[in-house]
Amino acid sequence: MFNETDHRWMARALELAALGLYTATPNPRVGCVIVREGERVAEGWHRRAGEAHAEIVAIGQAGGRARGADVYLSLEPCSHFGRTPPCVDALIEAQVGRVIVAMEDPNPQVDGRGLSRLRASGIDVRCGLMREEALELNRGFWSRMTRARPWVRLKVAASLDGATALANGQSQWITGEAARADGHGWRARACAILTGIGTVRADDPRLDVRLVETARQPLHVLVDSRLAIDLDAKLVRSGNLLIATAAQGLEEKERDLRDRGCEIVRLPDPQGRVDLRALMGELASRSLNEIHVEGGFRLNGALLQAGCVDELLVYLAPSLLGPAQGMFALEPLERLEDRVALRIVSATPVGADLRIVARLADEGAADDGTACGPEGPRGPVPAS
Repeated sequence: MFNETDHRWMARALELAALGLYTATPNPRVGCVIVREGERVAEGWHRRAGEAHAEIVAIGQAGGRARGADVYLSLEPCSHFGRTPPCVDALIEAQVGRVIVAMEDPNPQVDGRGLSRLRASGIDVRCGLMREEALELNRGFWSRMTRARPWVRLKVAASLDGATALANGQSQWITGEAARADGHGWRARACAILTGIGTVRADDPRLDVRLVETARQPLHVLVDSRLAIDLDAKLVRSGNLLIATAAQGLEEKERDLRDRGCEIVRLPDPQGRVDLRALMGELASRSLNEIHVEGGFRLNGALLQAGCVDELLVYLAPSLLGPAQGMFALEPLERLEDRVALRIVSATPVGADLRIVARLADEGAADDGTACGPEGPRGPVPAS
C-alpha cells in the first residue's frame, strides 16, 4: 500500500506539523508536503488559528505544479467553513493526483467527509500511513473531539523514593536545572496549567513559561473550593487565571478577583468540593486541548481517582528524602488488582534526572484498530 518514498514524505509532513506544537492550539498541528515526479515542490504547516491551513500554504507555493502531484497530509483536510474555507475545495481545484493522509480528522464536522469528497472528485486517496505518529502530535485535539474533555498530563518532580517535598513542605528544588527547563517545554505546549490552592498557599507559584522560548502563555486554572486564594497571589496578579470553586456567598471576594482580571466558575460536587469531571468538561468547552497539571499530592490523587488523568510526566531525582510528602493521596487498597495500572511510554535521562512518561492503562485507546483505508472512511488500516 505504502512504499519507502511515501514514508519519507509523510515523515516530513509530520516534522512540519510539529512546528505548530506551541502555536496551533486550539486547532490541530498539521503539516503538508506536495511532491511531483519524485521532487518536493512545496510544503506548509498550520501556524495558528485563523491563519492558512497547511495544505493552503503548500498549494499556494506549488501553483500550477500541484496538478497531478502527490499530497502528503498529517491530518484529513477540512470540509467545512470555519475561520477559513474548506481545504478540500482547494485540493480539488488544484487538480492534485493523489492524497495520502496519516489519519482522519476526529472533528465531527469533518470525520471522513473530507476524504469522501476527494474520492468523489476522482482523486486517489490513501489513509493510515504513520497514523500513530500523527495521533501523538494531536492527542489533546483528539481527546477534546472524541471524549469532550482535554488530554490531561500530570507532572510530578520527586526523589527516587517518591517524595515530592519534605515533611515541612520544602520542595525547591528536588530536580536539577535541566529537568526544570524540560518541564517548562511541556508547559509551553499545553493550553492551560492547572494547580490547586494548596500549592498556591505553599509556594505562591507563577506557573508561567520562563525557561524556554514561547509565543504565548498558557491559561492558569486553579482548583479552589472555598475561594481562599490571596488577592496578592502571583497567579491573581498574572491576569490570566480561571478559578474553579464550590464556594457561595462570597460576592465581595468574587468581585475583587474579577476586578483583577480573574474569571470564576462554580462547579460544586455533592461534598462541597470542585467537581473535577465537570471542570474537564468546562475546559473542553473553552477549546482547550492539553492540560498540564502541577499540583500537590492531594489534587494529584483527586484527579486520578476522578478518572481525569491520561498521562503522567514524572521527573525522578537521584536522591532519597525519607519520610516526606508523596506523589499522590490515594485511598488505601486491599487488593493489588485495584491498583492504578500504568503503561510506560518512555524513560529518558534529562541532566542528572530521569524523565518518565507513563499513561493510564485505560486512558482511552485512540486507535481502535480501524482507520480511513482505501475502501472509504473507517475501513481497515492499510499495511505499510
